[in-house]
Amino acid sequence: MKRILDPSKIEEFELHLRNEERSAATVEKYMRDVRFFASFICDTEIDKQKVLDYKSKLGEAYAVSSANSMIAAMNCFLRFCGWHELCVKQFKMQREVYCSEEKELTRAEYIRLLDTAKAKRNVRLNLIIQTICGTGIRVSELRYITVEALKSGEAIVNCKGKNRRVFIVPELKKKLLRYVKEQGIITGTVFVTRAGNPVSRHSIWKDMKALCEQANVSPSKVFPHNLRHLFARTFYGIEKDIAKLADILGHASINTTRIYIVSTGAEHKRKLEHMRLIV
Repeated sequence: MKRILDPSKIEEFELHLRNEERSAATVEKYMRDVRFFASFICDTEIDKQKVLDYKSKLGEAYAVSSANSMIAAMNCFLRFCGWHELCVKQFKMQREVYCSEEKELTRAEYIRLLDTAKAKRNVRLNLIIQTICGTGIRVSELRYITVEALKSGEAIVNCKGKNRRVFIVPELKKKLLRYVKEQGIITGTVFVTRAGNPVSRHSIWKDMKALCEQANVSPSKVFPHNLRHLFARTFYGIEKDIAKLADILGHASINTTRIYIVSTGAEHKRKLEHMRLIV
């Protein structure tokens, strides 16, 4: 039986992902990667050599982490089709001991972003930044921060078919309750547009980038997910409990959480110097 990648299989795969209750972002990513794989195959029969050629192409064109994520999407699709023997291994990647300082958002830079948002009189953005960084939620989970959640002091977040409890600390709760009162928001999601729809990820990303120049923070550091990383590093610096942090962040694997708490090269360097082994 010939293995032909026709459009109907791709459509069925998308439905399969949605039925598995994958997040909208995951479905979008997997479908984009599978369509890219399909464009490489070009309506010809798929065999192991072509899959290996595709893997090779990804290795030449993308960073290892990006290539591996595309291979994961392809393998998921191949297994869905029942073509398990065509799946390939991901590229081996050594775990980073420290991250680049060009990527890590510091607390001082975080404060400058908040001050800049305040100076621009963008109260909503200021509070969105504080909410993500103060709770560790994903930007896609902001919709679970509701008036009802504020009153109870905790939000029940549903992500990837799992519920987790997110605590809203008193100071943040106080700020957000004041905000919803001023905005006349009586029920439902706190951060909404004038039309009453949840603020989009793209809008938040764009507004955060607009703060960079005045806040004197590199644009490469400023995006919603980096606030989640700052929360993770700060929490781990106090608690040193990676299992508890994984639960708070909603990670299925502690290995994912490890990525969030990697320190910068400068901090790593200081720790080596404090060992005082060179006499």
